[in-house]
Amino acid sequence: MAHPEEFSASGYWYPDAQSASTVDVLNMLRRYRGAETAMRARTRVSMGMNETDLMALRFLLKEQRAQRIVRPIDIARMLDISTASTTTLIDRLEKGGHVRREPHPTDRRAGVVVPTVSSDEEVKETLGAMHRRMLALVDELSDQERAIVTRFLAGMTSAIEEASDLDQELRDVIRSHGENSDSAED
Repeated sequence: MAHPEEFSASGYWYPDAQSASTVDVLNMLRRYRGAETAMRARTRVSMGMNETDLMALRFLLKEQRAQRIVRPIDIARMLDISTASTTTLIDRLEKGGHVRREPHPTDRRAGVVVPTVSSDEEVKETLGAMHRRMLALVDELSDQERAIVTRFLAGMTSAIEEASDLDQELRDVIRSHGENSDSAED
């Protein structure tokens, strides 16, 4: 177990025993996450949407570019929300002029959700310059540098997902223990 004196102010919670470059990388990753969070908040405000709405719209635009049909159930599955919540979300996006409902091209019983042209243009206008700068930065990297960055980000993603899995396991154990305690009292 690390002692408090092993942590520096610049490293936040990372021990001094690790190299400065490790701390610098993790601090820069934290700074990037902060900048991305702020950018998402600005985008939501400028488009008058919440995070879930924006995720659904990005999904719809991506699927449209891939020429895939999106049904409401596809949105529900992608966002891991109920069909009732999905209906409310689609209603909100439709009222805001971001999507429209259309009949399914081959199944008359089903409907599809399509992003509007103006919504696609608004996303491009809002995020286009930033995306171009990001692509240009990545294009400047060598193949080897891109491989290193990809490996690093994949590893960081795995570390976070593993922590999330452990958190869920702990919640399950606590819930199970609580249920067992309740039934023992009966």
